[in-house]
Amino acid sequence: MARNYGNDNKSALQAKTDAQKIAFAPIMFQAAKALRDFGILSFLRKEKNGKTLKEIAEKAGISEYGALVLLEAGLSTELVYVVNDKYFITKTGYFWVADKLTRVNTDFTHDVNYKGFFHLQEAVKTGKPAGLHKEFGSWATVYEALAEMPEQFRKSWFNFDHYYSDDSFPEVMPVIFKNNPKKILDIGGNTGKFAIKCASFNKDAKITILDLPGQLKDAEKNIKKSGFSDRISTYPINLLDFSKPYPKGYDIIWMSQFLDCFSEGEVVKLIKNASDAMNKNTELFIMETFWDKQRFEASTYSLHATSLYFTCIANGNSRMYHSEDMIKLTEKAGLKVSEIIENVGVSHTILRCKK
Repeated sequence: MARNYGNDNKSALQAKTDAQKIAFAPIMFQAAKALRDFGILSFLRKEKNGKTLKEIAEKAGISEYGALVLLEAGLSTELVYVVNDKYFITKTGYFWVADKLTRVNTDFTHDVNYKGFFHLQEAVKTGKPAGLHKEFGSWATVYEALAEMPEQFRKSWFNFDHYYSDDSFPEVMPVIFKNNPKKILDIGGNTGKFAIKCASFNKDAKITILDLPGQLKDAEKNIKKSGFSDRISTYPINLLDFSKPYPKGYDIIWMSQFLDCFSEGEVVKLIKNASDAMNKNTELFIMETFWDKQRFEASTYSLHATSLYFTCIANGNSRMYHSEDMIKLTEKAGLKVSEIIENVGVSHTILRCKK
């Protein structure tokens, strides 16, 4: 199937204007974040009659000069507008400061990506996460590094990761437990949120989490705290050591927001390892945010940006996949996609796979 997306129908003037927005985007991003973090937008949000420059500066605890240059940047980024020397918040400004999705994406961009993206071109050339190496350390991937990362990095990374998965879990449970599975293998289970949700949903289910030892430390703490240590176990493994087989005897193998962390060749090997652990009745569920399956332009935009995070920070060779690419890779690994379930949670699609 041919792929078609976007057009080139802008006027020359609009195209040139948009080009300038891209040119200054990193600067304006920091200005917008400052308007948020200094509390300026929250202040204006509460004041329907607007506020003067002096009032805003005093409330933010900064000079009038500092407030002025930020507010003027806010005019161009359409976060604020001014009438009779009084500033007001716009609808965009409201979402910038009050919308959880926007806040999660902003903090992820700033705390995880911003400094490292100075090295994007090197990452593209080398296929290595140059931003990670140059700004944080010489780990092969961000996943190995997470346990050692600065607290703000970890917080923003996990908030980003969990936001997109957590809202989908209530919708996922009836799909997962449709045929009353008893044993579930959660590959790349991270902090154990999915496993805990499964154990809460079904009192008979037993779940095993496969992940790196460093990741499993957080999962084990959460499992113990939730009281499910008797039904949730962990299995430390380097998933990129493809010679290591997965444990067998499971009704369902679950991969959520997992395969986008790997290159095409690695995806095939990971699914092949899952296939080797499956019997004729086992089902593999792959849940991903495929960029071609999004209902909204903003979602597709965000996913294309996230692909570059994988390039520069995470591992240097993975991306947010097009659904057709993932289906082809699944078939190459020897499995058949038996069902496609779209619009799960924020932006997910589930591929149900069998031998």
